[in-house]
Amino acid sequence: MNAIAKPSQGPAQASSEKLGVMLCGHGSRDTGAVQEFAVVAGQLRAKLPFDAVEYGYLEFAKPIIRDGLDKLRAKGVTKVLAIPGMLFAAGHAKNDIPSVLNAYQAQNEGMTIHYGRELGIDLKMLRAAGDRVAEALALAGGDVPRHETLLMVVGRGSSDPDANSNVAKVTRMLWEGMGFGWAETSYSGVTFPLVEPGLEHAAKLGYRRIVVFPYFLFTGILVRRIYDYADAVAARYPNIEFIKAGYLNDHPMVLETFSDRVTEILQGTGNMNCQMCKYREQVLGFEAEVGLRQESHHHHVEGIGTGQAHGHDHGHGHGHGHDHDHHDHHDHADHRHAHDHGHSHDHGHSHDRGAAGHHHHPYPHADHPLGPRSMTKQARD
Repeated sequence: MNAIAKPSQGPAQASSEKLGVMLCGHGSRDTGAVQEFAVVAGQLRAKLPFDAVEYGYLEFAKPIIRDGLDKLRAKGVTKVLAIPGMLFAAGHAKNDIPSVLNAYQAQNEGMTIHYGRELGIDLKMLRAAGDRVAEALALAGGDVPRHETLLMVVGRGSSDPDANSNVAKVTRMLWEGMGFGWAETSYSGVTFPLVEPGLEHAAKLGYRRIVVFPYFLFTGILVRRIYDYADAVAARYPNIEFIKAGYLNDHPMVLETFSDRVTEILQGTGNMNCQMCKYREQVLGFEAEVGLRQESHHHHVEGIGTGQAHGHDHGHGHGHGHDHDHHDHHDHADHRHAHDHGHSHDHGHSHDRGAAGHHHHPYPHADHPLGPRSMTKQARD
């Protein structure tokens, strides 16, 4: 890790300026995922040379991001170094979190917020991923050589091809770096191919062993569903050994990468991948999204709580308590949500931009036969 200068040693730091770090997590209705992020935040608080390190979540869980910023302000922080707790930059890192931070800064004179970049493609993150896969292989034992093993890397999935392609790059780096016979990429939702058709395809390639690796930071409903689908496909192919690798969590290299992102802000080197941003440039197939307004789509699920019992009103006529994965869990076919409470309802409307409304740009390949609906739950969810 690059050494982070103590705030008092920063040459450009004004004498009255006090720095603090804000970790902006995704949030989840899964209490395990929320707790794991909180543990990482605690480890970073002990690791970073700042008196004030806080965290908050974009959706569902508390504290929300504004709560964390309030705590920093109460501690006298005037300059915030904000880091998105995201693997890759898609809607959350590009729109939703900046929207929250910008609004807070505008409402709190005297506080400036400097936004860093996502964890992204990073050799330290790849080392963490490689360790998780190696741990799974060691635990499985046996004598199946890697040349007879297929690696399936499962990404979250996004309506942003920049983020999706980064998962494919992780797959390729692990494939070449670890010497597997073959490797494939699938996604838990929003884009394609989903986990089940991806594993069905992989099972037909003739490998003796398949390692299923969720490239996720933390646990949650989707990670459990990835494992459930791995079990379901494995039952159809009893001659293939399926191994389920763990997710990244608080691997030391993940913590190092978070620290590096803070350093980048201080050094002014945290460049976003703007040349591949669909909101700035004409990305093939996504040209209609250039110049879209930057706004958060998640204010309506901000801090509504974790667990199965949360309820909220989308502001479009169906307020109810339900079990659904939000945003990244939105299905974009005909702009519909996949609510996991016994029915899926197509929204024949667009979400109006009002106080409680929001709008998602339609995903251009919503009719793809291998997606992009998020995985439906298995019986044990």
